[in-house]
Amino acid sequence: MDYVNLGNSGLKVSRICLGCMSFGLQKRRWILDEEQSRPIIRRALEAGINFLDTANMYGSGESEQVTGRALKEFARRDDVVIATKVYYPMGPGPNSRGLSRKAIMMEVDASLRRLGTDYIDLYQIHRWDDSTPIEETVDALHDVVKAGKARYLGASTMFAWQFSKALHVADLKGRTRFVSMQPHYNLLYREEEREMLGLCKAEAIAVLPWSPLARGRLARPWQSEPGTERAKLDEWGNSVYAGTVDADKKVVDALGDLSDKRGLPRAQVALAWLLSKPVVTAPIVGVTKPHHLEDALSASGVKLSNEEIRLLEAPYVPHPVAGF
Repeated sequence: MDYVNLGNSGLKVSRICLGCMSFGLQKRRWILDEEQSRPIIRRALEAGINFLDTANMYGSGESEQVTGRALKEFARRDDVVIATKVYYPMGPGPNSRGLSRKAIMMEVDASLRRLGTDYIDLYQIHRWDDSTPIEETVDALHDVVKAGKARYLGASTMFAWQFSKALHVADLKGRTRFVSMQPHYNLLYREEEREMLGLCKAEAIAVLPWSPLARGRLARPWQSEPGTERAKLDEWGNSVYAGTVDADKKVVDALGDLSDKRGLPRAQVALAWLLSKPVVTAPIVGVTKPHHLEDALSASGVKLSNEEIRLLEAPYVPHPVAGF
């Protein structure tokens, strides 16, 4: 396993980040329960993955609990990098959501309890909060870091102007800076190349793509109808990719042709494409089967030529902005 700096920080993270959204959310039929999750987390750690990402809202805290208990058993706390997020509602009250000082201070303590740790390595804002001044959010996050409850700060899925403003406010006020961005980025959705990735490169921000396999669409041949249990129930994913079906099929077919030529699983080639981008630090890979993890682990060893990258990218057409 290779390790790289998380943006302009000195923190070293594995080139693959294990996404933990699939762990412990028993109300979704395609999710793994705790006992099914534990072998995957253990195998990831044994293979050298030291970077795990979750969020307070995944299963209303279940994912954090499952992840925290597994890490307590399978790893030394200081050997792993735990990332979690804050923003989405965690209760019925008006202050149990968003990025106000009250919400952040309440939710960071709740995440620490569920994870069973006294600090979070990377604390991330899950979305932009239009109802809270960014100055208030930046101040509160800075205080979280100064209190020792988080080591670094990150963000996820927003317009480039919003992230630029957040970085500017932090610099202007002398507050802790964001070191990472989680964008929606894969072979089927490349709109972040227009502005966000350029901003991250210029500001030395780590890029941690989520949904690197487009909710499984890049891991299998094209299907005109949902074929997996998750695909049938995934209303959000089906809506995101609904408007560009013909173009997306061409991308998936090009990926299949190259995968067949190289004798590699599609998932490995799709992840290798992401890893070929200098701005990408670590794709966040969701895993529900052991072979998903093995494909991810092998992807870092797959090197694509410039011509292979061109063939994969050629069919792409602009997509409506999605994921916000």
